[in-house]
Amino acid sequence: MSINQNSVKTKSLYFLVVNYNSSNLVARLIDSIDINYPEKYQVIIVNNSAADQEIYNLENDSTTIIEANNNLGFGKACNLGLHWIKERDSEAIIWLINPDAYFNSDIFKAIAFLKNHPQISILGTTIYDSQGEITSAGGTFNAATGALSVVTSLPENISEDYIKTHWVSGCSLLINLANFTECPNFDPRYFLYYEDLDFCLRYGQQGHQIAVTPLIKVIHDTSSISDRNIRKKYQYITQSYLIHIEKYGNLPVFILTNIRMSLNTIRLILCRPQQGIGKLIGIYNYWQARLSGI
Repeated sequence: MSINQNSVKTKSLYFLVVNYNSSNLVARLIDSIDINYPEKYQVIIVNNSAADQEIYNLENDSTTIIEANNNLGFGKACNLGLHWIKERDSEAIIWLINPDAYFNSDIFKAIAFLKNHPQISILGTTIYDSQGEITSAGGTFNAATGALSVVTSLPENISEDYIKTHWVSGCSLLINLANFTECPNFDPRYFLYYEDLDFCLRYGQQGHQIAVTPLIKVIHDTSSISDRNIRKKYQYITQSYLIHIEKYGNLPVFILTNIRMSLNTIRLILCRPQQGIGKLIGIYNYWQARLSGI
């Protein structure tokens, strides 16, 4: 299992990062790019936190900051960056990467990989935690049951460069823009969580190939940002999951999911109030938006 990097015509590589009060983490990420990728690249930072002016200390010839003016959420912020890049380079490779992720291996493999496998439109990398355990290597979704799975191990003695999958994590997701006639977009209904799942399922249904590769590794400090506010975390997880089941599940699954979530919310309010209140707000916000046609 190898990638031939000889005589590979280098495409432009853009790293797309959404910042929310994480300047120090973005700085670490950029440092890890510098160490592991000697070729020319661009970092596009969409700043979702207007108060975080330290992010401008990172701006230079290879780093551009797009000001969102307020917290748009992950998907809408990504859309700003995606359109900015698409307008300037419709053949680019875009690497969506979390600010709390970083590299410790040869990033150039990504360019070579998509040169060797141009049929892949959306590519996920293998994501490890800081202890060296795999936290994500793609995943599956069963519309009949609403069951969602995350792959956290790779087959032994794997010989393929990649594995086809239903979805890959937005923590580290590469987009081959050359395969899209129009700029790919995240569904703006998702503020945070499940937008990557929707992105992959939606474009997969349109015929785009989704895959994950064991050849490219990323380290991710899981939930180092989202765990700052547990109530909001559970609010967004709950609301986004209900949007997801509405879009991709059947009616019985949708009804059962709402019942299960309501019962679980009551339990959590009693034993873990912050989580329970967050879920309650998420359920309320989902139904308020749906009934008002938003």
